[in-house]
Amino acid sequence: LKRKRRDVEEEGEPQEEISHQKKSNCGELTTLVQPCCFSLESDLWDPTDLECSLCMRLFYEPVTTPCGHTFCLQCLERCLDHNPKCPLCKEELSEYLVQRQYCKTVLMENLISKYLPSEFIERQKMHEEEIAELSNLNKSVPIFVCTMAFPTVPCPLHIFEPCYRLMIRRCMETGTNCFGMCLGDDLKGFVGYGCLLEIRDVKFFSDGRSVVDTIGRRRFKIIQHRERDGYNTADVEYLEDVKVEGIAERELQSLHDAVYDQALVWVDSLKAEQKQRIEGHFGPMPRKDSELQASPNGPSWCWWLLAVLPLEGRAQLPFLALTSLKDRLSGIRKVLLFMSQSRPR
Repeated sequence: LKRKRRDVEEEGEPQEEISHQKKSNCGELTTLVQPCCFSLESDLWDPTDLECSLCMRLFYEPVTTPCGHTFCLQCLERCLDHNPKCPLCKEELSEYLVQRQYCKTVLMENLISKYLPSEFIERQKMHEEEIAELSNLNKSVPIFVCTMAFPTVPCPLHIFEPCYRLMIRRCMETGTNCFGMCLGDDLKGFVGYGCLLEIRDVKFFSDGRSVVDTIGRRRFKIIQHRERDGYNTADVEYLEDVKVEGIAERELQSLHDAVYDQALVWVDSLKAEQKQRIEGHFGPMPRKDSELQASPNGPSWCWWLLAVLPLEGRAQLPFLALTSLKDRLSGIRKVLLFMSQSRPR
């Protein structure tokens, strides 16, 4: 109405007065706009206007998809675990998923930090608390229920289930790059002993699958287990070999050398094709350690041998739980003796 009234008034005024009034109006307009902007800063910013449509919380590390929709980074990744499409418009994001180039929407982040500082600090604190909880490698350690894993032995994994995609990503986001591996159990869900695996590399595919290169680090015993977001977690106690001294140490060294030579004989007796396949997967057999009891897990060649011997997981599990190197070596010697006797002549 004001604009119409002004137009009517301007029709009856001379051209010079009109142009003068326009300049005057522009000056008034400029003056009026500035206070309006300040009122927006203080009064009209609502935190709900900057909420993620997936988690219904204030945006944290906002990213914008090629189709123009903005989400929290973690929220978007979790949706893409289940379906490689935009959660809102269902546009295909397969190539975006492969490249993993999640660039933050800097403008959105700056708006939140500038106009909603208290809400931003609270949201940041909440995120840090979640990360601290997930990075604890004694309590609530993520557990991958799949196969047997051993210290110092590579364990490549093919990840395709959404819950394990989430688990692997969280391990990388927290910076620990570690999770537990346990053998499955029909009654308990998984067995009471396992091995901590460290992620060395991840290769992603357009459908969301990934191949994860891991290596065994530490053995542990399950104290208590629970579930989180579809995957298992557990409170664990780490295992170490009990060290011996004096006569017991010399006897242990003698047993170690004898079993190592016996293992070499068995490895050399394998067919060239078998040996090549084993070394391609697990690498060559490690050499003797310079100090027998230097590692809390014992000599690495023992674990390499246990991984390549044709034993079922249930037969391998007791070796993982042993904290006596002497008992482990004695058990390996019995297995090698059985293998040599049962070999067809």
